[in-house]
Amino acid sequence: MTNQPISPTQDQAFRLDGLQALITGGASGIGEATSRELIRAGAFVWIADINLEAAQKLAATLGNAQAVRMDVTSAESIDEAARQIGKLDILVNNAGIGHVGSIATTQAEDFDRLMTVNVKSMFLVTQRLLDLLLASPAKGCIVNIGSVAGMIGIKQRFAYCTSKGAVLAMTRQLAVEYAKELRVNAICPGTVETPFVEGYLDKYHAHEKEKIREELKARQPMGRLGQPEEVASMVRYLSSREAGFISGSLFTLDGGWTAA
Repeated sequence: MTNQPISPTQDQAFRLDGLQALITGGASGIGEATSRELIRAGAFVWIADINLEAAQKLAATLGNAQAVRMDVTSAESIDEAARQIGKLDILVNNAGIGHVGSIATTQAEDFDRLMTVNVKSMFLVTQRLLDLLLASPAKGCIVNIGSVAGMIGIKQRFAYCTSKGAVLAMTRQLAVEYAKELRVNAICPGTVETPFVEGYLDKYHAHEKEKIREELKARQPMGRLGQPEEVASMVRYLSSREAGFISGSLFTLDGGWTAA
């Protein structure tokens, strides 16, 4: 997080002691795993979620955390959360939704919703919290949760691929715009075993869940789904002093999917 060189005698790597992080969609899935991991690393975590009750429940179990209600599509909601925070060193833009459909079958309202939740919200959250990040004495850090869908084409994911491609472009632009003030990177997971994926299976493949689950595993060369904790570990690394020379980069965690 700082420009200081890493001490060769440092006995604990990837520590975030004294830093404050905010994680959108922080009460479940990758967000929950990231909340746990950053607290384990010594950070204080603001668990930002539209489901305040779930965020409060998680914060109560973790200790060094505070729940804050945030609708990432609402500038007013984000501003209200920002007034509660006061200090911020790390922003993890994790909140997002999915959609299944080709360009022929995607409805305009579905496309608009994907772009609002996955792209415009990231713009709003980052913009409204930018001053806090720029004021961080540790040098602010942003980690955007993208997807391999922003890097490659995936059948029946027209709107989702489009939205995640925008996330990656936004990441690179911010890294260049604020090269000396912020570090901005993106993580691009493959299919990760989360409530997000379970919701997809329930909605689109309720009659063949296990068959589709096996297909999701098979398209990743390792033959399994990713785990939220694996993404969370990368967030911790990218937020740490050890990653101080990394900005504008995209990191795939996809079991070899994009390499195949």
